[in-house]
Amino acid sequence: MTTSGAIEAVWRIEQPKLAARLNRLLRDIGLAEEIAQDAFVLALARWPQDGIPRNPAAWLTQVAKNRALDRLRRTTLIDRKNREFTIDLAELERAMPDIEALLDEDIDDDLLRLIFTACHPVLPPEQRAALALRLLGGLSTQEIGHAFLLPEATVAQRIVRAKRTLREAGLEFETPRGEERRERLAAVLEVVYLIFNEGYVATQGPHWLRDDLCGEALRLGRSLAALMSNEPEVLGLLALMELQASRFAARTDDAGNPILLLDQDRSRWNWSLIRSGLDHLSRALLLTPMPGPYLLQSMIAACHSRATTAAETDWIAIAAYYQALALAAPSPIVELNRAVAVGMAFGAAQGLVIVDALKDEPRLRESHLLSTVRGDLLEKLGRTAEARVEFHRAAEMTGNSKERAVLLARAEATVAQT
Repeated sequence: MTTSGAIEAVWRIEQPKLAARLNRLLRDIGLAEEIAQDAFVLALARWPQDGIPRNPAAWLTQVAKNRALDRLRRTTLIDRKNREFTIDLAELERAMPDIEALLDEDIDDDLLRLIFTACHPVLPPEQRAALALRLLGGLSTQEIGHAFLLPEATVAQRIVRAKRTLREAGLEFETPRGEERRERLAAVLEVVYLIFNEGYVATQGPHWLRDDLCGEALRLGRSLAALMSNEPEVLGLLALMELQASRFAARTDDAGNPILLLDQDRSRWNWSLIRSGLDHLSRALLLTPMPGPYLLQSMIAACHSRATTAAETDWIAIAAYYQALALAAPSPIVELNRAVAVGMAFGAAQGLVIVDALKDEPRLRESHLLSTVRGDLLEKLGRTAEARVEFHRAAEMTGNSKERAVLLARAEATVAQT
């Protein structure tokens, strides 16, 4: 690994911890991130010549501490009456007596505070995702823009707005408790899964699968599971992502074209990830008698993972889990997936009944998924002309070029069946 690559690897590990420490002391998420970035810039300048320090965390923390003190000294001198920060210089100096003490403090609480702050429900989901990748993933605005196929300026604007909203809301930088914790945790998990899903099936662009983005979501999920090991939904989400990520090698051909689940070579699945996912699922099930949405979805993914061939898939169990999911977290997408499972378990005609009940659902009006599922069920019923229309409609609506090619190929295949 090159020096720059090693520095980047150190940064990805240490940046969330450093930002969390600074955020606790400064109580300003924007300033904490700015000072952490300053420390990284100095590392990029110094470490290639001087070598990576024996204790990179201590080096970065010392630099950040000095930068924070310098910043507050300048602010105090400029205007002692109109403080920009919620903590004064003397308090900061007392709070940061030495690097060893700072490094020895329990970072878990600080990281949890940072996670719950970055993913606060006061922010729109797209701002939460950008801020989380910036603060918790250590990604640059350019990298985040590349991940979501957005201009760098758009990402930067989202992050700036998120920081401003958090600052203006006057939020306490703390880990919530009780009912508030459960409500806020849902927002945190939503962000992690949003990032994973954007990588699992990219909504735009030339690639169907973005394993780099899924990797970031998995890293965030594992960090959460380490910090909140008794939260069943945290373990459920991690299990779900691991089970889905286990199929990456089989989900595309050599040209990057999609291979649908039932057509995949299951010998190419990552069985180490499957074992880890099933283990996290088992641990989560021991923690609750009432599985939540992510746990139910991981139970569905486990049904696929346990089937060594497509024919062995327990579609009846999957349909039942989707029914439970529809009660726990009702949504048109859940109903659409339930239609697929019911169609596989009890026949395409029954699945089509569920799909046709969703035709006027406004939240599916701009999505290609309804036409995709309807086309599949119609094809199974031998109604190929109708299926062709649905596949063409779905191809026109998707923003992913690989997925569009698959849908057009399915439309053409129905011609031979007519």
